[in-house]
Amino acid sequence: MIGIQDIYEAHERIRDYALWTPVMTSSTIDNLTNCQVFFKCENFQRVGAFKFRGALNTVSQLTEEERKRGVIAHSSGNHAQALALAATLSGIKATIVMPKNSPQVKVNATRGYGAEVVFCENSTESRVEVANQLVEKHGYVLIHPYNDERIIAGAGTAAYELIEEVGELDYVFAPVGGGGLISGTSIATKTLCPDSTVIAVEPENADDAFRSFRDSKIYPSIYPNTIADGLRTQLGEITFAVIKKYVDSIITVSEDEIIEGMRLLWERMKLVVEPSGAVSLAGLLKVKDDFTDKRVGVIISGGNIDLTEFFSTLI
Repeated sequence: MIGIQDIYEAHERIRDYALWTPVMTSSTIDNLTNCQVFFKCENFQRVGAFKFRGALNTVSQLTEEERKRGVIAHSSGNHAQALALAATLSGIKATIVMPKNSPQVKVNATRGYGAEVVFCENSTESRVEVANQLVEKHGYVLIHPYNDERIIAGAGTAAYELIEEVGELDYVFAPVGGGGLISGTSIATKTLCPDSTVIAVEPENADDAFRSFRDSKIYPSIYPNTIADGLRTQLGEITFAVIKKYVDSIITVSEDEIIEGMRLLWERMKLVVEPSGAVSLAGLLKVKDDFTDKRVGVIISGGNIDLTEFFSTLI
């Protein structure tokens, strides 16, 4: 299992290309929650999400033979964009398998970063099947969106930066889908702040991680109907092992609570945050009565949202 040294090394490896994203605060949200909240804003990361950290860390460690073969991934959007950019920066061909219901803004961005997009059906099973078929046909190197220790180490650099910047935290909230971000976050947090509590947050309509954590076995994510499209995936064996060791609890939030978290971030902090990125704040708001006078870290995972419909109403 990876540890803090892997995160330190990942941070050194990606520091010339990945951004040290800002940590922001809001007196309004502090007053609302009765605690001091520090937002790690990965919506300002390159490609608009934390995923660039893990993708770049992984691509940077490929052998020359693997680089020549090219890389492939299956992703609903943020990992797709992240791997596309990381591969382009490294001079590597990238192919991305995306569900047909992926937000158009993420499809366009993935292509814009230089990757070829291949569509699949809207299920985890279809993503895996199509990606594996292309690996067999072309010999591509599969870069998993989350169930990869290199991805997890890269993701953990966000929490490492947060704690380096603001110091000890009592609690840290982060979203959970496939588990890459919460895995890296929990390793960094528990190592640097041993007395802290790490809480993962998941949509009620995609609660497979919550049930997996509760019952100590991985449940599949089957056609989850949630606005948080980046959290529709299921845990992997590697991420589940890390979560069981380092994460203290997983809580769920409703679709209305996710939207309320987005609204608060947009209106009060002027932050463009996608639904998956607002889930962590939604979790804090749901249990805020337990955190009076605490120092709380909140990972905002990304800001890639399709605003086409919104802007079309203005024309």
